[in-house]
Amino acid sequence: MTSDQPEPWLRGPIAGVPGLLQPPAHAFVMAREDVETAVEGLTPDQLWASPGGAASIGFHLAHLSGSTSRLLTYATGEALSQNQFAALAAEREIERTRPSLASLLEAWRQAVDDALRQIATTPESTLLEPRVVGRVRFPSTVLGLIFHSAEHAQRHAGQIITTATIVRAGAPT
Repeated sequence: MTSDQPEPWLRGPIAGVPGLLQPPAHAFVMAREDVETAVEGLTPDQLWASPGGAASIGFHLAHLSGSTSRLLTYATGEALSQNQFAALAAEREIERTRPSLASLLEAWRQAVDDALRQIATTPESTLLEPRVVGRVRFPSTVLGLIFHSAEHAQRHAGQIITTATIVRAGAPT
């Protein structure tokens, strides 16, 4: 959030997004803005620090992009692609590969843009259609997956904000 603007949900409707899907769209915009503010100026050491054994900011950023893509793929009723499986495998190795903050942020921005496009093109009439999640095929709905993808993004944004505050304070890692 920028200091001169209210939070996204107070700025009015997002153009093209159905009324019932405004809350998750606003949550994605807020998560994007909060993350960008929280990580501004982090050093590579701060990006990959794990204070108290917590997951690094770099991990959370990579996971935000990948999990958003996966959850919203399930919302469409599709199976995950080979690229998504490769991204999931890469998340498991992220602490070793340590991509740059710029590349992680660009992937997160793209994930939010993709999410907003998908949300905008989701007919409200489909929101209660059943969907399944993962190989176990846990039951959900289109709305359940869209909502969870947004709340999941908010959860990780909060972890990024907290961890950034800690590493900036010079807490032991």
